[in-house]
Amino acid sequence: MVLKVFFPSCCATAESGLLVGRWIPEQNSAVVLAVVHFPFIPGQVKQYLSEVQRVTQINMCVLGSWSNSKQEKEEVLDKFLEDLSTIFSHEPWIQLSKERDSKFWSCCIFQKYPSSPKEDEFILVYYDQRKVMLSQLHPTDNLTTSADHKGNDASKLGAVFDTVAKSKVLFMTDRYDDGPIKLTHWQSEGVEASIIVELMKQASVPVCMLLTFLLSLVSSVCKSRVLKFWPLSFIWSKLSTCEQLGHRLEHLQIISSNRKAQNQTQLMRKANIFVSLLIDMALGILLMSWLYRENRIGQLADTLIPVADHIAKELQDLLQWLMGVPAGLKMNRALDQVLGRFFLYHIHLWISYIHLMSPFIEMILWYVGLSACLGLTVALSILSDIIALLTFHIYCFYVYGARLYCLKIYGLSSLWRLFRGKKWNVLRQRVDSCSYDLDQLFIGTLLFTILLFLLPTTALYYLVFTLLRLLVVVVQGLIHLLVDLIDSLPLYSVILRLCRSYRLAASVKFRVLEQKAGKPLRLLMQINPLSYGSVVQTYRLTTYACYPKDSWSSLCKKLFVGELIYPWKHKGEKQD
Repeated sequence: MVLKVFFPSCCATAESGLLVGRWIPEQNSAVVLAVVHFPFIPGQVKQYLSEVQRVTQINMCVLGSWSNSKQEKEEVLDKFLEDLSTIFSHEPWIQLSKERDSKFWSCCIFQKYPSSPKEDEFILVYYDQRKVMLSQLHPTDNLTTSADHKGNDASKLGAVFDTVAKSKVLFMTDRYDDGPIKLTHWQSEGVEASIIVELMKQASVPVCMLLTFLLSLVSSVCKSRVLKFWPLSFIWSKLSTCEQLGHRLEHLQIISSNRKAQNQTQLMRKANIFVSLLIDMALGILLMSWLYRENRIGQLADTLIPVADHIAKELQDLLQWLMGVPAGLKMNRALDQVLGRFFLYHIHLWISYIHLMSPFIEMILWYVGLSACLGLTVALSILSDIIALLTFHIYCFYVYGARLYCLKIYGLSSLWRLFRGKKWNVLRQRVDSCSYDLDQLFIGTLLFTILLFLLPTTALYYLVFTLLRLLVVVVQGLIHLLVDLIDSLPLYSVILRLCRSYRLAASVKFRVLEQKAGKPLRLLMQINPLSYGSVVQTYRLTTYACYPKDSWSSLCKKLFVGELIYPWKHKGEKQD
């Protein structure tokens, strides 16, 4: 039988006493958590362990005895340590002793009813108690051929990590306490604490209560029936700023919640949201301070009008080029002139609207810049909405061209089925055979000829304005990607992986310290941290935005037949 003893490295210099911990019979392992020093009363030790067991829900017991070679090895002490097995009836009774003037340890086991006549083998595993207690062992997903074997090993190590993590109550006593029992563990020289952290915990209670009250008011206003009427509900569903504000409101409600995190995953999620909010607001305040320094708002407003005029002039030149002989193509003169004048009239309306708003643009930008204090993501969402408003005329051109082109494509496909003696069955959603008379074939041929010869002119306008629309959608998509990155990146987990990598454990490795025949094998357990990619994948936060559900083939098909291409949609939003 191979007996594994997990021994904390901080107890290697402890004075002689009792080994307190948990026995795991399924693994034939003993997890030592602390050493109880002399003098002690056995009844008080049993009472103390029962109280700890009631709080931690762990089967805590006395595993055996510990003898330090720094003290003089007396026969009376050895006899006393061996007799303790009759008081603390635990099977098996482990007796560890550190040999004097030697780096090897001796380990023996006492059993009243031995299960095997063979001699027991011991593996002594040292572990850093503080790191194991503060770390969380993550299951690995990239398992290969020996998946079951590695999964069993992970579950065995998980029991050791879970035992140490749940024994925090045992580690809250140090040698300066006046209790009857003296223990040695990783906090025996003094409980690790921070005055600043404790003051922040005390101050966070009224702050969270006030924040919860304010958020309840805001959420009640957002859920009111006033916002469900048509104009307000339409604006709230279409503007990226409103979506981002609602997303951040949910984050604030999670942070200010009075409910305690049930597990480590929920705690890490709260911490990631809190750090993401702090960094987002810090970046937003930096942006706001840059905007309001040296009158950059006024400079931006003075630049915006000439840029809008320049874009409008370029569009006018483009339309004049299309109304002529673009790239040497012969277009339908009448349709070309009608479409060109129609779009030129829209550009004229747009220029008039921009010049009408020019006296108020600086004031609008000044108030919009204040929203950066809510976070950089809110400022980027407002920028996306401003781009959508400033390019609204391009969107109108694209919709007009796409609808006209789509009408002609579907008309040509329907008339092409007429030539082949077929028609589209709307009820059964399939193509059926159909017989047409001479008049229907004549009208169909006439319409097919008209649509076919008008198609190049319409397709050219559609192609030009589709490219302009795709340019705007790409710019907005990049802004949404940046917002999604800031919202979803688990910054706290990444910082924790950088500064304290042992907190995010992927697995462990064992290093051989000493190996000698007749002596227990001594191993050192070290923690392998998660990779940065696994940290981001495991603790990535959910966001309101999502990637386009259309594939590249579906997107190309929509562009070919003239269906409208929308920006990236939000979750729960239908596409027309």
